[in-house]
Amino acid sequence: MSTISVQEIQSDPKSFLGRVEAGEAFVVVRGGHALAEVRPIGVLGGQPRPFGLCAGRFSVPDYFDAPLPDDILREFEGP
Repeated sequence: MSTISVQEIQSDPKSFLGRVEAGEAFVVVRGGHALAEVRPIGVLGGQPRPFGLCAGRFSVPDYFDAPLPDDILREFEGP
């Protein structure tokens, strides 16, 4: 993992982000002290999740879209 100073990032942020985008990870330092770790975010799975992934694992009750009872509405809306 490379080390880079805050000043280096400020002088050319576009280049810095390009290096991160290319897969490089950095420890950001200021005054000789490590501040942060910057690394690319890994792609989760690389493909979109399939439609119906949890089909059949649960069911939505018939009353799901029914209006809330007055006492619960008052808790949300106040007096």
